[in-house]
Amino acid sequence: MKILTHGFGVKNGIFAVYIERPPPMSEYNYLDIIQPLASGEITAINTACGNGWRKIFNVYAKFLAEFNHKDHDFTKHKTWQEYRDKCLLQQHSHEVLLFSPPNFADKSYKYHIIAGRGYAKKILRDHIFTNSLIWIDEEFAIDPKLNLVICPYFDYRQLSNIKISKLCGILKSLD
Repeated sequence: MKILTHGFGVKNGIFAVYIERPPPMSEYNYLDIIQPLASGEITAINTACGNGWRKIFNVYAKFLAEFNHKDHDFTKHKTWQEYRDKCLLQQHSHEVLLFSPPNFADKSYKYHIIAGRGYAKKILRDHIFTNSLIWIDEEFAIDPKLNLVICPYFDYRQLSNIKISKLCGILKSLD
């Protein structure tokens, strides 16, 4: 089965985060490509879609800041807020936010993160792509062969700062 990969960000990079749905805006209803966000587009999505999307973008930027990957351009920015506003998921970034299941045959990203245990279980049920998944606890799982981590959804309550640190530690253990 061919997987149509679609989302926000770059077609090749370091981090791929998978969530179930795009923002509920008409311009994203039929998104069928990986599309870099334009400057200010995160603010427009937050304004149109509310706090849920603001949390997703904030948690993504906070995660990148904490991970601080040596090959990632985050180091050029003073704060995670600055990175979110000037670079996150834009053409000159190193990450993607995908609304499609992972395609591990395509080696475009170093790390794969499925945000949300419920979504991960749905993907695993519908698209069996791993038989080496190890559940670390109720919220985190890892497949070291695929550089895949399942973590809580990108929301402050589910993926708190402590859990962002745990996610970073798990990903660093894959190197």
